[in-house]
Amino acid sequence: MDKQTIGVGGERLAGSRPDYSKTLFLPRTDFPMRGGLPKKEPKLLARWREIGLYQRLREAGQSRKFVLHDGPPYANGNIHIGHALNKILKDLVTRSQRMLGKDSNYVPGWDCHGLPIEWKIEENYRAKGKNKDAVPINEFRRECRAFAEHWVGVQSEEFQRLGVTGDWDHPYLTMSFPAEAQIAREIMKFAANGTLYRGSKPVMWSVVEKTALAEAEVEYEEIVSDAIYVAFPLKGDAASVVIWTTTPWTLPGNRAISFSHRITYGRYRVTASPEGNWAKVGAVYIVADKLASEVFKSAKVEAYERIGDVSARFLSASVCDHPLRKFIESNPPDDYSAAFDFRANMYPPEVPLLYGDHVTDDTGTGFVHTAPGHGREDFDIWMANQRDLALRHIDTSIPYTVDADGFFTDEAPGFGPRDTGGHPKRVIDDKGNKGDANEAVIKALIAAGHLLAHGKLKHQYPHSWRSKKPVIFRNTPQWFIAMDWRMDREPSDSLEPCEPEGSRSKTLRETALGEIARTQWTPAAGENRITGMIASRPDWVVSRQRAWGVPIALFVEKRTQTPLTDPLVNARIVEAFRKEGADAWFEPGAAQRFLSPDYNPDDFEKVADVLDVWFDSGSTHAFVLEDPQAFPSLAEIHRKRDGGPDEILYLEGSDQHRGWFQSSLLESCGTRGRAPYDAVLTHGFVLDEKGQKMSKSAGNVTAPQTIIKDVGADILRLWVAASDYSDDMRIGPEILKTFVETYRKLRNTIRWMLGSLAHYELANTTGFEAMGELERLMLHRLAVLDGEIRDAYEQFDYKRVVARLTAFLNTDLSAFYFDIRKDTLYCEPPSSEKRRAAIAAVERIFRSVTLWLAPVLVFTSEEAWLARYPEVVSVHLEAFPKIPSAWRDEALAEKWEQIRRVRSVVTGALEIERAQKRIGSSLEAAPRVFVADAGLRAVLGTIDFAEVCITSDIAIEAGEGPIGAFRLSGTPGVAVLPALAEGRKCARSWKISPLVGSDPEFPDVSPRDARALRELRAMGQWP
Repeated sequence: MDKQTIGVGGERLAGSRPDYSKTLFLPRTDFPMRGGLPKKEPKLLARWREIGLYQRLREAGQSRKFVLHDGPPYANGNIHIGHALNKILKDLVTRSQRMLGKDSNYVPGWDCHGLPIEWKIEENYRAKGKNKDAVPINEFRRECRAFAEHWVGVQSEEFQRLGVTGDWDHPYLTMSFPAEAQIAREIMKFAANGTLYRGSKPVMWSVVEKTALAEAEVEYEEIVSDAIYVAFPLKGDAASVVIWTTTPWTLPGNRAISFSHRITYGRYRVTASPEGNWAKVGAVYIVADKLASEVFKSAKVEAYERIGDVSARFLSASVCDHPLRKFIESNPPDDYSAAFDFRANMYPPEVPLLYGDHVTDDTGTGFVHTAPGHGREDFDIWMANQRDLALRHIDTSIPYTVDADGFFTDEAPGFGPRDTGGHPKRVIDDKGNKGDANEAVIKALIAAGHLLAHGKLKHQYPHSWRSKKPVIFRNTPQWFIAMDWRMDREPSDSLEPCEPEGSRSKTLRETALGEIARTQWTPAAGENRITGMIASRPDWVVSRQRAWGVPIALFVEKRTQTPLTDPLVNARIVEAFRKEGADAWFEPGAAQRFLSPDYNPDDFEKVADVLDVWFDSGSTHAFVLEDPQAFPSLAEIHRKRDGGPDEILYLEGSDQHRGWFQSSLLESCGTRGRAPYDAVLTHGFVLDEKGQKMSKSAGNVTAPQTIIKDVGADILRLWVAASDYSDDMRIGPEILKTFVETYRKLRNTIRWMLGSLAHYELANTTGFEAMGELERLMLHRLAVLDGEIRDAYEQFDYKRVVARLTAFLNTDLSAFYFDIRKDTLYCEPPSSEKRRAAIAAVERIFRSVTLWLAPVLVFTSEEAWLARYPEVVSVHLEAFPKIPSAWRDEALAEKWEQIRRVRSVVTGALEIERAQKRIGSSLEAAPRVFVADAGLRAVLGTIDFAEVCITSDIAIEAGEGPIGAFRLSGTPGVAVLPALAEGRKCARSWKISPLVGSDPEFPDVSPRDARALRELRAMGQWP
């Protein structure tokens, strides 16, 4: 064909070929191939602030509320990857629930009180040589408040940068004056219902932090401890009872030995032992039969014999000597008369043996050294036997052997300040390091002749989750909320358990367990986990000996030692807190201010302790969900359990079963008799790519700030949504690369749709009824996906959302429908019904996919939506698409499933041809397709199968096909024999056909393309 050129007057000149690319409806869009998210996302955030997106969302809210109550992060540093996971998940919930048609509002919150902030201020003091004790308490508290305010601002910006939408201008803070007032009011309710009491119990104590810790504030780390076997001589008997312990420092506090009726015990006599061994020949010891060999092996005994049984009746009637008593008697002070008798009496003359359910013969000796001031089970057993012990004239008091700084007191004779010249032995120092107490006690036992063996044991031990240092159990006066007292009993300082079943009301434990069963837990295993924790947890220690917190705003009558529960006094305190904050409690004259004129302040003690921060956060439901003045968007919640339509969801990490989920449950059950939530959703922790815990020292930390700077927040959001958050999740550079690639494919598919839709004209589109099978198949897929996506969002199953959408975009669209329809969309004449139907289908697909992705890719979906509909406000004001049920056509889907199976064989065969360079593109092929099944051949005969396979021609033949034909094992009865297409290549569409050139006006194109050119010329769009 001669080349033609267009002259100045429009005439075609010989010698040049027309540029047909200008006649094609090629994709055209400003939506860039590269996301450039790190630069684009801040611009979109600024736009959302400018248009008041959050307020518009509130105005567009539905009548049915879905409330995700935010578990408050701690305001003391930049956010980490765990924060990012948590906040993005919450944003996925609130956005998707709103798009499902609910009024889903998110009010972010912060936990602002507590020890970590105090530490930071104290560090600043130390750096300046400033003494905290010399600073007025409210001045110190103001500095703590300012520190928290700073980090609330920093974290707020970082959370918003993740694309999280919420009421950032009006968050809740546990240190706000109304919050502090309500928290104080909540603890007053426990005082009023009689479950708040001050008692002396062993609690986990941080020497480093100088405060009691709750179970939720403790984590377990591996340490190496001294492990010793100690002989307690039986009174009136030649034998000794042997105990085993890894805390030798608790032996000065020993007051009993626990045993079990379920264990068989025996008397064992040493018959051979090395010279100088602690276990002497002839010595008789009582141990569990099952553990005797291990005990004597540890004691380096060469031979021993069992000489008799030991019954539980014998043990329960027996008493032992305290093993340290002999040490004191053998080492009197210089001033014998002044100190000796007093000191000797400090170790009890009799150590009883008590039955304990916790005693086993798995390890140790079958006996448990019992120090009621240093262990919960020890305390419980001691208290349960108070009456019997008193009848036996055994002193039931519990000694305070260790002080707040970890030093032995004078109630640990031989180790306290009086007996050590003012240099008492120490269990743990203020840096969290092991002191000299264990060594001193072990030496004393050796001197007394009661140590049998000493070794080392590597084991798990409780540490403070803040300081990362070991804690100790020590007996201290604290405020507790009773788990097993009836909640309508009169206030009392009794430590007796609740009345028998049949009393007027339930206990806090019973109420909480009942509410757990009424709550929806996701994953379901969370219910068993928190049930076990509540069933076995001790009374709640709610007091802390610190300065920065909400005070336990109570007065205790000095004469009766009972808390004052006067409503008028309480109202004055609450009102003062509401106006001035909790600092009012620490102002000079506070007692006079709140008690007068009704009471004499001299008759009352003002409690100085502050509340456990878990009580603060556990009370957030009271001042966020129940305060319509402070949070009007959360007003009038009518929960499903009350016959309404509304739901309240709590979502946090799985560690919060012992943290916020539990404290919120107990606080609400104790004050309202019900759980504060209807559903609880938990997620796992974030690990590095190898499944290891992240730490700066290991150099394996992935920071959200770095991810956002490098690839954008949408990539991080995609990782969160695509991961199984019910388990621990992994992240790192290589994992992020896969999500960058996934995002690239999603973005390019969206970009292609936007480019194709540049040619969309509503008047020139086709309705569903007039569409061809391929378009109706894609709309069927939308209808199917609609149910799956909605259900996945309802079930918080975001990985299913991502999996379904990525498969649809990559497999159904990019690799199938769009690949087939490119020729139609680019080359068909403007009047083509096929082209009009295709572009109408692309419009529907774009809308659906972009809306479904909106909760996940919040920035990209907004960018795409505005590129398509520049006149709209935001994609985030839209609901999920309403897909007509008529689009669903299972019969059509089944037909095309057969077609696609045959197509896969054809494309497989052509891939080999392309790899062998026998063809360059599939349009150069005209394969022969052999189909053995007549019914399947008939199906293929109803469509343009060459178009579906993107070949210039195709032949469908009956039979199994020749031996050398290409086959796929999963598609029996189909074979493909590749062949080259015959004819000339169309200069416009690149299809090869014998008909190219049959139209003399357009001698280098196919008849279809000639029609398109003729139409374009008539429209003035082609010369």
